[in-house]
Amino acid sequence: MTIQIRRVYPLIRLTTALALMTLGCSAMYAGVMVLEPLALELGTGRGNSSLIYGSFMIGFALGGVFMGRLADRMGIMIPALIGSLALPAGFYLAAHASSILEICLAFSLLCGFLGSSFSMAPLIADISHWFNRRRGLAVGIAFSGSYVAGAIWPPILQRMFDAQGWRESFIDLALLTLILMALLSLMLYPRPPTTEQLPTAGSANSNLTKSSISAGTLQSLICLAGFGCCVAMAMPQIHIVPYVMDLGHPAIRGAEMLGLMLGFGVISRVGSGWLSDRIGGLATLLLGSALQLAVLIAFLTGNSLVFLYGISIAFGLSQGGIVPSYTIILRAFFPPKQAGWRISTSFLFTVAGMAFGGWIAGVLYDLTGSYTVSFLNAIGFNILNLWIAASLIKKSGVIGTRASTTAVN
Repeated sequence: MTIQIRRVYPLIRLTTALALMTLGCSAMYAGVMVLEPLALELGTGRGNSSLIYGSFMIGFALGGVFMGRLADRMGIMIPALIGSLALPAGFYLAAHASSILEICLAFSLLCGFLGSSFSMAPLIADISHWFNRRRGLAVGIAFSGSYVAGAIWPPILQRMFDAQGWRESFIDLALLTLILMALLSLMLYPRPPTTEQLPTAGSANSNLTKSSISAGTLQSLICLAGFGCCVAMAMPQIHIVPYVMDLGHPAIRGAEMLGLMLGFGVISRVGSGWLSDRIGGLATLLLGSALQLAVLIAFLTGNSLVFLYGISIAFGLSQGGIVPSYTIILRAFFPPKQAGWRISTSFLFTVAGMAFGGWIAGVLYDLTGSYTVSFLNAIGFNILNLWIAASLIKKSGVIGTRASTTAVN
């Protein structure tokens, strides 16, 4: 590439990553939106229907580690091309399935493990190597693809379901993702630049050396924090539509709330990336966790449409920056050559948290006939995340000031 193209290409790659994540995450939100139609068609409870989303997220998480290692060896384009074929195949097979088990297998193996998995942690790890300055902002923008998906797919899918049913909608989605993702994947051909050096004393992972916490402990706590925050996050994101229906409102209102929740999450993710470049990942994590806890508690205090729209917006603004902060923390404390597997491992636990959180919320609803206990469970896991964030700030010896973030730029 010429010098001019080299200067512009990272922005092209960032735009491509944003689009691929938006398309790749369509399966995630399809698993959410199909919950109620499947429960009605197959006569299952919401707990069983939630297994589709949960099985997708497990495959998505495990596939991220596999695809991350493959990307380290062969570049991100190969995993992207695999995903652009496997994801549509999963949608098509799910549309012709006759049981929850068959749909779970299609979503976990094809849509999740081989399909969408490349579009989160491996793609984010790749983007982090293309930006030396403003890395936090670039990561935040790329990460917002999952929320752009959340803003556009639920309302679109709900209208498609209402017009032609979920099976025909899945077939249409298979064709759309096949064409667009295959074309976009070809834009990822160049390998990341290799000029970034390993950290030396006084930069990069010197923060870890100066702290009173070991590398293994830090990685473990980040993974546990990711699990806790996402169990909490899953309750409103996955169950907002049936929750709103239980309060006497139409399903489309819940879909619109989910769209608002995740649409405003885009603002939060980009803003948190900008903020992490200034105060660091740890402080950004602490702030986001505290705000998410406050909004989860507020969910229990009202049920009018105006209130629910407002609290959905507040939830999006509060929780969008939590997960991206783990990438910034890991890049600040560990050398670049470890970024791929450490980031993918942390996302394995965040996705596992989403899967478990969505499932346990449905089970608690089936047991109690109300989402109150499900919200209380989410609040408890959020408190765990908040405690870990505060403990890491105390034990690491750095709050994540500008000095620590410049180590990764």
